[in-house]
Amino acid sequence: MTAAGSPDRRRFLTAGAAVLGAAASAQLWLPATARAAATALPEGVFSLGVASGDPLPDGIVLWTRLAPDPLNGGGMPDVAVPVEWELAEDERFRKVARRGTAQARPEYGHSVHVDVRGLRPGRRYWYRFRAGGRLSPVGRTRTAPHPRSSGGELRLALASCQNWQHGWFTPYADMLAQDPDVVLFVGDYIYESVPSATAPRRHEGTGEPYTLEQYRNRYAQYRSDPDLAAMHAGAPFVVTFDDHEVDNDFAGEIPQDPAKQPHDAFVARLTAAYQAYYEHMPVRATAVPNGPHIRMHRRLEFGRLARLNVLDTRQYRSDQATTQAGAMDPSLTLLGAAQKQWLLDGLQDSPARWNLIASQIMMAETDLLVGAGKQWFYDAWDGYQAERNRFLKEFRSVRNPVVLTGDRHLTMVSDLKEDFADPASAVVGAEFVGTSISSNGDQDQDAFRREWDPRRADNPHWKLLDAHRGYHLFDIRRDGIDAQVRVVDTVRRQTAVPSTLARLRVEAGRPGVEVV
Repeated sequence: MTAAGSPDRRRFLTAGAAVLGAAASAQLWLPATARAAATALPEGVFSLGVASGDPLPDGIVLWTRLAPDPLNGGGMPDVAVPVEWELAEDERFRKVARRGTAQARPEYGHSVHVDVRGLRPGRRYWYRFRAGGRLSPVGRTRTAPHPRSSGGELRLALASCQNWQHGWFTPYADMLAQDPDVVLFVGDYIYESVPSATAPRRHEGTGEPYTLEQYRNRYAQYRSDPDLAAMHAGAPFVVTFDDHEVDNDFAGEIPQDPAKQPHDAFVARLTAAYQAYYEHMPVRATAVPNGPHIRMHRRLEFGRLARLNVLDTRQYRSDQATTQAGAMDPSLTLLGAAQKQWLLDGLQDSPARWNLIASQIMMAETDLLVGAGKQWFYDAWDGYQAERNRFLKEFRSVRNPVVLTGDRHLTMVSDLKEDFADPASAVVGAEFVGTSISSNGDQDQDAFRREWDPRRADNPHWKLLDAHRGYHLFDIRRDGIDAQVRVVDTVRRQTAVPSTLARLRVEAGRPGVEVV
């Protein structure tokens, strides 16, 4: 992708306003007769902004959703609306590469997912939409490198866990300034929790979302965060979900509280949640839900530099174990048989220098018990020991495996060991558990240290542990991955001071990670 100091990267940093708003030169591109025939739409129809995602060497997904009344179901008439889209090689749209018309349909919340193909690999593009006489903000995106490209650099940002009620999404302002080529979001895009009167920001509605309209309203509220909107307009996202997009700690079709959510009711909730997720994410038609099922595990290639395997650790998992013996049950699965084989195949036959795994939950061991014995965190891979341990053994024959994770609301950077039960076993990979964008808010750092530092002796594979809010930034090259833990001083205000908490390095051909 693009080098960190390239003219293209510097040029974008001075043109942020053009990315967020319609550029002054963004003229209506429809013929006058077509403009006259178009149905007029109210101002604010593009209130949820624009986004792009899942870059291919020749393609990209462009997204928007028409929603002039976003917190009340969207406010659109119950008819399909034509939406013009345009993608250009320059920010002034003088060199248009592709254009067309998509239908914003009421059955999908008037969302638009344009799967543009025929593009050039490794190129920046600018895009915009027009509907009913209204022009969208301008977004910027990028295609993946040529499939046979083996050099260059990929700048990837890792994000997760953005709880509206715990604060503003201030880390995205710094992320945008760092100009990543792609943003990997590994779960908890929204939270389903009830509104809190004491939170820095209050969730919309009167309770948890259960219906499609309620989930739509919750996504619309989150999309209104200005820093999140700017980041979506600034770079393509690759997304997957964890639990809070539906219900805390759910497993397959089993809710957290089966006594309160009967199976049929929870299946209806899953159906609504997955549809709303699709409607608000820049993903392809392969992710169109089929009732309470959605296909989210997929593979993206960034030349021969990196292969990104995106997992779904929620839909196919066995219910969580609650004891150490239960976690060691070999019948338990986190990925399901088909996805497990898909991942193994993708790791074994990969031509890529780096094999990245986007996992919603932590793969490295977390021993919570200080001293003798173990107490695992069962909602993570620790709760599925047999399946986790098989992958760790496979990693010995995989080229440069690196796991990128969310969920924990902490920065937890670890060596991956072939056998965590044996402290002398080989290091077979590295894992970066990214901290949260806002979840847990401005945490008491002293209290965190008092709780977690005593556990470090029982977890010698942990290389870095921290509880600030932020994200991780990776510069991936053939010889190694240089990582930064970027943090902010607060999420309780709309602006924050960013800084680099730590720098880390993964050397190609040398499993594990080191603090620089």
